[in-house]
Amino acid sequence: METHFLESRLAGVAAAIADKTRASMLCALMDGRAWTATELSIMADVAPSTASSHLAKLMEQSLIACVQQGRHRYYRLYSSQIASALEGLMGLVGRDDAALRTKTPSNLRYARTCYDHMAGEIAVALHDALFRLNWLEGEEYAVTAHGKEQLLLLGVSAEAGSSRRRYACGCLDWSERREHLGGQLGKALLHACEEKGWMRRDLVSRELHVSASGKRRLATTFGVAL
Repeated sequence: METHFLESRLAGVAAAIADKTRASMLCALMDGRAWTATELSIMADVAPSTASSHLAKLMEQSLIACVQQGRHRYYRLYSSQIASALEGLMGLVGRDDAALRTKTPSNLRYARTCYDHMAGEIAVALHDALFRLNWLEGEEYAVTAHGKEQLLLLGVSAEAGSSRRRYACGCLDWSERREHLGGQLGKALLHACEEKGWMRRDLVSRELHVSASGKRRLATTFGVAL
């Protein structure tokens, strides 16, 4: 009975993602923000009435959630787990590295959001630096005593919050094919970089803009120079 239920749910989720319009909407929501149906219809290049039916199908499979704000409705990804699954699928479908790098804009390969944390070349370099500098260690991404000290200096809590989400983990980067930092720590580091003016999210895409001061601090603090 349980097997049949899982098979049905898997087929339903796969069918929801399989439509190009719905896939476009899901990719747009990978920036971690909530968008209206009208905004998503523009991003997916369909009529608002068509967008509504597609959004209903995505909600039916718990891939997205609707947030009511006054008279407006906003749609976002249902959870960080959904974002991680989509990021993995993007890596799966882009197996031809040469074609992928040609078609993916260089600014998105350099720095972008993966739901609520950093992705792209700069994020992969930061991930590696955290291990090289002994802030993190082991396959479980354990925070070292030195790492806790350094995180506190950045204004980042070194303790897991109440969320059941892992504090720190690897997330396979679809353009770099290597791990970038996910989990609560990945989210907190991006927030810290934004608060300090090192990075700024683009208004209409997943791109992250890195400021001149941000580049200097990433180089001095983490040895990340791209």
